[in-house]
Parts: sequence; structure tokens; C-alpha cells
Amino acid sequence: MTSTVSNSCLNIMRPDTESITELLRSGRASECREVLENVLNVIHFREMDSLIVRLYTCMDIFVSARSFSKDIGISDEQFAERFGSVDELETRLSSCEDMIDFLDETLTQCIEWRTDCVCSAGGGAMKAVSEYIDRNYMNCDISLSTVAEAVGLSPSYLSALFKKETGVNFSEQLKTVRIHKAKELLSCTSKMVYEVAYDVGFRDYRYFGQIFKKCTGMTPREYQYIVNVRA
Repeated sequence: MTSTVSNSCLNIMRPDTESITELLRSGRASECREVLENVLNVIHFREMDSLIVRLYTCMDIFVSARSFSKDIGISDEQFAERFGSVDELETRLSSCEDMIDFLDETLTQCIEWRTDCVCSAGGGAMKAVSEYIDRNYMNCDISLSTVAEAVGLSPSYLSALFKKETGVNFSEQLKTVRIHKAKELLSCTSKMVYEVAYDVGFRDYRYFGQIFKKCTGMTPREYQYIVNVRA
């Protein structure tokens, strides 16, 4: 009976870890306390002053933070050195406020690690992504997943980071790079449109033509003609 009641209670009172993950991906350190308080208020956390409730609630959020930190390259050893292991959580949960302070500290540190990742030596993750795209835009199989793997980030984290830093999603940025390279080839070479399409990563030159016109207002042939006339 005790097990049944406990499991039912825990199923009802699970915190919204999606909000926590979203905070970690794109929020600011100054927002941690507010987001954490909101998540806990929804499940009426302070109204159930129980160690077992604190433990399971803390574990859900702690595991989300650990998973995120792995995505940005924080090792198990580095995370454990800073916050201890899951088995040691109980020592940080003597009261509701102690638990909230601990989780606030954990989330804040994860965001600081994320910031360090973006602003690391050599221009950070976004510079590495930009350089990878410039080297591989002609590969028709390039994707968010392949770029994320190349720079050591998870696809979900890179997607959120990309949107935050550039204002557009990955596919839009890749399209912009490819059309820019296509304009260079149309301006500086005598290649046919289908050859240019292939050289910048499009399998279907008709689709390339549609995208090119959408971005420039003219077809690849019209663009090539105008550039040659002006030259």
C-alpha cells in the first residue's frame, strides 16, 4: 500500500523539467531562481514538507541539469566535483529552502558553463560552427546533427544556441551560405546552373532555382546574365 501511494504521489508531483531544460538552453543565470520557483510552485512543493518529495523533485531537476551539462561537454568528474553525485543529494535537502538554494546554484553554474562554451578561446562554438559550414556547405548531406557532432554539442543545444546567436535557424543559415556561394560562382565562372547547384550542395537544380529566386528576386540564369552584362 505504501509503495502504491508513494508512486501515485510522485507521478502527480513531477516538476516541469521541459521549462528547466529551456532555461538551460537559452535563459540567463539571473532568471534561474524565478524559473525554479515557478516550476516548484506549480506542484505546490512547499506545501508537502517531506524529505521523500524533496528527494524525488530534486532528482528530476538535478538529472536534467546533468544531462544538459553533458551536452555541452562537461565531464562526469567535473560535474560531480562541483555538485556531488545523485547518491549524495539527500545531504543537500534538509529543508525546502536548502533544496531550492542547491538547485538554483546548480542551474546557475550550468548556464555559466554554457556561456563559457560559447565564449571560449578561438571564438567559441559559433565560430567553429561557421567554419564547419564554410568548409562543408557543398556536401548535400550536411545537417544540424552532423555539425553538432563535429563541434561536440548535442543537436538540440546547438539548435537553440544557433537561433539565439544568429536570429535564424540552422537550415536558413545554411541556405544563405549556399546562395552566397552560388552567386560567386555565377558571377566568376562560366558554369551551367545545374553545375553551380551541385557545387553548392543542391541535388535538384530546379529546387535550387526556386530557392535562388526566393532569396534574390531573380532566377540563376537572370542573375548570371545581368552580372555578365554589367561586366
